Amino acid sequence: MSSEPRREAVTAATLRPMHEFDVPVVAALERAGYQFPWSEGIFRDCLRVGYICRVIDVGATMAGYGIMSVGAGEAHILNVCIRGEFRRLGLARRMMTHLIERARGCGMREAFLEVRPSNTVASHLYASLGFQQVGTRRGYYQAANGREDAAVLRLILNFDPN
Repeated sequence: MSSEPRREAVTAATLRPMHEFDVPVVAALERAGYQFPWSEGIFRDCLRVGYICRVIDVGATMAGYGIMSVGAGEAHILNVCIRGEFRRLGLARRMMTHLIERARGCGMREAFLEVRPSNTVASHLYASLGFQQVGTRRGYYQAANGREDAAVLRLILNFDPN
């Protein structure tokens, strides 16, 4: 993509709630984006239990999605994925910013997520948004050669002086 369509993709992108009819496309994006993808059933369960599920569209193309749970003062960003040809255009940042603002709007005090240490692009994005590593989950992710650790990241959303 040249720089003009790149800018256009970011400005033309729209965020909307994910619906049941989106699940096959979401699952296809997931399979294309991850070696060990979530199943359609997991996405349907996320919708069924009321998680915050969003998609980002560029024109008629679903460019990505994000899933977040909220409760007990904590938000957990569970899954964010951007279609390959729309990566590095700011859409993941836009999705993350949207989820963070939704978490704040729901009164959550902090947000958590896990990331593979090998996913340096995502790690840099999360750090630029203010997430800090607070722990490690050993052997959390499936990997081609066994298991991979997860870095546990936290973002403080609301400061309570009391």
